[in-house]
Amino acid sequence: MIRKFIKKLLGKDGQTEGGANSLPPGTPVVIPVSVHGIDPTLLSKNAVRVTDTLQQAGFKAFVVGGAVRDLLLGIAPKDFDVATSATPEQVQRLFRRARIIGRRFQIVHVQFGQEIIETSTFRALVEAVDSEQIGARRPKKGELDRKTHVTDESGRVLRDNVWGEQDEDAARRDFTVNAMYYDPATQTVHDYHRGFEDIQKRVLRMIGDPATRYREDPVRMLRVVRFAAKLGFKIDAATAEPIPHLAPLIDNVPAARLFDEMLKLLLSGHAWACVQQLRSQGLHHGLLPLLDVVLEQPLGEKFVTLALANTDARIRAGKPVSPGFLFAALLWHLVLEKWQAYQSAGEYPIPALHLAMDDVLDAQTGKLAIQRRFVADMKEIWGLQVRLDKRVGRTPLRLLEHPRLRAGYDFLLLRCESGEVPAEAGQWWTDFLEGDSVKRDELLSQGSGSSGSTPAAKRRRRRRKPSGGRGGEGGEGGGGSENATSENHGKRVSSRQHGSEGA
Repeated sequence: MIRKFIKKLLGKDGQTEGGANSLPPGTPVVIPVSVHGIDPTLLSKNAVRVTDTLQQAGFKAFVVGGAVRDLLLGIAPKDFDVATSATPEQVQRLFRRARIIGRRFQIVHVQFGQEIIETSTFRALVEAVDSEQIGARRPKKGELDRKTHVTDESGRVLRDNVWGEQDEDAARRDFTVNAMYYDPATQTVHDYHRGFEDIQKRVLRMIGDPATRYREDPVRMLRVVRFAAKLGFKIDAATAEPIPHLAPLIDNVPAARLFDEMLKLLLSGHAWACVQQLRSQGLHHGLLPLLDVVLEQPLGEKFVTLALANTDARIRAGKPVSPGFLFAALLWHLVLEKWQAYQSAGEYPIPALHLAMDDVLDAQTGKLAIQRRFVADMKEIWGLQVRLDKRVGRTPLRLLEHPRLRAGYDFLLLRCESGEVPAEAGQWWTDFLEGDSVKRDELLSQGSGSSGSTPAAKRRRRRRKPSGGRGGEGGEGGGGSENATSENHGKRVSSRQHGSEGA
């Protein structure tokens, strides 16, 4: 039935748009509910409320983009976007809790409790020759605020706030499967670029000239990889062809935006598939430092593979995932390598670990702008690995009060599973956490000590302070000298323990 409908509208020979049997330019294929089969119960009531309010005010309004794609695939969308003929100011006046955000791409956030419906105005399709260009220089602060469409030397769009018609808005979107509009009032899908047909074929195809579109926004190269892995779609040959040649353009993307896109990629539920796609498209070398770590460290490859697989499994099961934990896993073997190097140079374990953390994070955040809250989580997880290695005395009992103990314990189990740490270390902590007070006392009395899971430091020879003067205060014989050494050693332990607390 679907194939008959497509052939009827687009021509039996399947000619492309502009052919003899295609619809006039700018005219969408309107697909009824009997063909597309979208389940209305999967729609957000608030998204429908936004489209209804805008339509009642005399504007065009549709659910658009990835939400429509997911609805056609029978997947409940996580987010809903609305496209409308109303300007941002007109949208804002219609809703009590609405605010205009963004400079590069101005949109309106319409808020209903915890849900936000992103509402954008139809954009015009502006040719590169008609856009204002600033060349290779970095624009000054505020310079672009009053400009509507600006590109840089490479063709990357810096401002895109020229309003247009719906067909223009469809033409400037990235992929055909993301360029469909759903009207909840009539339950029809408006398709300008045969996206519905591509969904049936499970193909990702760029609208327009792929090289030009990638130059406009290099992040599209990462998006096509993410969508292909997430949806299980094949990338159209013409869409994939320019990627290896244009991959260096990703260096021009702001670090914060690159981090957001990478977070989407790693938390897509198909992280490992995304990583493999990035490698096949030549997008991993030098572009995403964290992924370079994933793909180019033989010793850590198994560990990272397990981390990504576990993350995918948790996301698919609807369980929460900590980005800090994931980034800690991706960078762990770099930290481990530098940690061992600092200890070989004579540093004590805890100061060496902090130096290693700082070195690795400084190298990574310069390009990826990892948020501070995630950095704090990463440091705590790494720091806990030293403390989890100590399974005698009061240390395990004190750790029960640590707010990040569970994350540190899960990280330790990952290390055990990858073969980096003996399995008995993870089993001991499993028994300790699940056991009652009697079982815990029994485990502590075994005197299992350290598992050797953390790098051993070279001991520095301490010089004894000469006894004399007030040496008699230490007791009879050599007690004074022994006590002084003990006190000095106590200070060392306290300093190192304090460093671990701050990890």
